[in-house]
Formats: sequence, C-alpha cells, structure tokens
Amino acid sequence: MKNKIAYCGLDCEACDAYLATVRDDQALREKTAKLWAEANQAPILPEHINCEGCREDGVKTVYCEQLCAVRRCALKRGVTTCGDCADMETCQTVGEIFSHNPAARENLRG
Repeated sequence: MKNKIAYCGLDCEACDAYLATVRDDQALREKTAKLWAEANQAPILPEHINCEGCREDGVKTVYCEQLCAVRRCALKRGVTTCGDCADMETCQTVGEIFSHNPAARENLRG
C-alpha cells in the first residue's frame, strides 16, 4: 500500500490540499478553498488548505485533523488504515467514503 493512502483509503497524493501544500501552490489553495467552501457550505479559506497527509506527522486541514470521523476512529482503534480493521466491510462511517469513491476500498485492499 502506498504511504500516502489515508485511513479511509483515499489517495492523499491526489488531494488538492496535499498537492497545494507540497507544491506551495497558492492558486490551487484558492481554487480548492472556493470549491470546498461551496460544497460544504462552510467558510473555508485558502490558508485552511494545507495538508501533508492524514497519516503523516505535520500539518492537516481542519477537517482532517479535527472533524474526520474515520481518522478519529482509526486512531482510537490503533489501526494503520481501515483496511486493518475487522469491521471495515460493515462500517457505515468508512462506507460513506466508499459510496462516493469506490477506489478507496480498493486502495485499502491493495
């Protein structure tokens, strides 16, 4: 499994917050903040778009750091990813991710 796979199976290296951070790309931060603010009906600003990956030490978006139920659960259970959890296939929390991004499940299985 790639090192930048999130607890839920999403590929951090494909995330615009991660890309903006590693490339120090202010235009991508601004674009991502606008899209995420509209999609989530929340005040997301370009300075909020900084993340080095949810399983890595370092900066994370506010959502990933504080609000992501999948990340909180994985940390509580002490698993490397949801792929290591016996409840993954029946878990409604990570199942929500899989319903929007089926590749996440495959990333965890691979």
